[in-house]
Amino acid sequence: MSTQHKDQRKMQSKGQVLNAIHRLVEFIARKICMFTAFLKGPAESQPPIKDLTLLHNATTLALKIRNKQLTSEEVVQSYIDRIREIQPILNCVVEDRFEDALKEAKMCDELLKSEDAPSPQVLAKEKPFFGVPFTTKDCIGVAKMKQTAGLIVRKNTVSERDAEVIRLMRAAGAIPLATTNVSELAMWWETSNCLYGTTKNPYNTRHIVGGSSGGEGCIQAAAGSPLGIGSDIGGSIRIPSYFNGIFGHKPSTGVVSNDGQYPSAQNEDQDRLLSIGPMCRYAQDLLPTLKILAHKNVDLLRLDQKVDISKLKFYYMEDDGGQFLTSAVEPEIREAMRKIVRYLEKAHKIKATKLNIRKMKKSIALWMANMICKGEKDFRYELSNRVGHVNLWWEFLKWTFFLSNHTLISLLTAIFEKFVMKHGSDKHTKFIQESKDLCREFQDILGEDGVFLYPTHPTAAPMHHEPLIKPFNFSYTGIINVLGLPATACPLGLNKQGLPIGIQVVSGLHQDRLTIAVAEELERGFGGWVPPVIIA
Repeated sequence: MSTQHKDQRKMQSKGQVLNAIHRLVEFIARKICMFTAFLKGPAESQPPIKDLTLLHNATTLALKIRNKQLTSEEVVQSYIDRIREIQPILNCVVEDRFEDALKEAKMCDELLKSEDAPSPQVLAKEKPFFGVPFTTKDCIGVAKMKQTAGLIVRKNTVSERDAEVIRLMRAAGAIPLATTNVSELAMWWETSNCLYGTTKNPYNTRHIVGGSSGGEGCIQAAAGSPLGIGSDIGGSIRIPSYFNGIFGHKPSTGVVSNDGQYPSAQNEDQDRLLSIGPMCRYAQDLLPTLKILAHKNVDLLRLDQKVDISKLKFYYMEDDGGQFLTSAVEPEIREAMRKIVRYLEKAHKIKATKLNIRKMKKSIALWMANMICKGEKDFRYELSNRVGHVNLWWEFLKWTFFLSNHTLISLLTAIFEKFVMKHGSDKHTKFIQESKDLCREFQDILGEDGVFLYPTHPTAAPMHHEPLIKPFNFSYTGIINVLGLPATACPLGLNKQGLPIGIQVVSGLHQDRLTIAVAEELERGFGGWVPPVIIA
């Protein structure tokens, strides 16, 4: 046996030992979380959905408003009432603009009553979401509203102008209603910070909502908003969409403007990873929202081109192939993937091809290599609100006495970052090249008619604090950011514990219409969003 093969065998053995230890730690941590939750009492129930206006998709609401079947004021008031019901339990909203939203809704209604009212056909074309409220995460600027990114030092920071995506939504007739909670500096997949606290899952408040667009995922699932805007640098749209059982789309890289997002990208690599996109309960709302957000780049996406599902080539992987220190994909998620494969074969005579892409095992390393900044603009710099560097050891000391302004995970992230790899090092250069190789491999596989089905996350929503024991599970989404490809998170019902599960659908660059078409097909086949509670 060659020396190289011996080294590989040693690495595999070491990896198997690490994974076995990690599985044991996961098991123990899960039991501790369950015991702690038991001591705190039963999960809280959110109020049932009584107002059936809340069950319309955003596209239908716009249609009913411009045809005068509903008033914008009625719709906005319904969502204000719903937010006031769920907020004390779920803690998903950080700031509202209810009064201004109602004023803007009344102006919409007055315009429709006036002699100069545009026809429904003109409104549908020029202002497709006329009079419809929407929400967005705290990281995306809305004029005259706070933009904290969950950082205490930014608690009084007010955005002077709308982010480009908010400007475009307003131009399309939509009305900003509120901003929603995020993880500190949008860099963790549990939504919790020292400024606004922790957001809770509407299906079970003992569980997390994901991050960083977790408040947005939560408010959508709880029917507190008909449409949301999130951002995604490593899964921040898709993970919350998955944990909350809604649809979320990460667009192709470079298509939607990142202007007005904080924290903004520090270099070209980070900007390529970051995408802003829609989050919603109904797949039908993805395409019209993406048309608005893509703006001048919309022609690249050919969104009006009809997609024939039966003509697409489907590929899938049930897991990442065995990456170290990530959770095993839960059996119910694997079975959901197999159900899709069987459904495609039965409904469309499509034989999906199972892949084994070996570089997916390096997902975390590749994502981290693309996130690293040159020089001193590291996470310590971000924690200082970009005015220096926080003293980590002093902050850890303060944290032990409950005096730090930062979450434990933010401090651990800053420490971990120092020991990963240096920008420009041999290791960094190697992983950047492997990222490019993987991009080419995927583009060769997918082309312009290929779709890749992949787990969004290996587990359903964990309990609060549990992600500390499984920090690398976001690798399933992070690797798609590295590739720069479009991806849509699709819900596939609830597991035995009553928590949402699903998958993500990936396609070639600028083939966003394919993933959205598949999302619409899976919604028809598997039901899509499941309301937490309804009383008709």
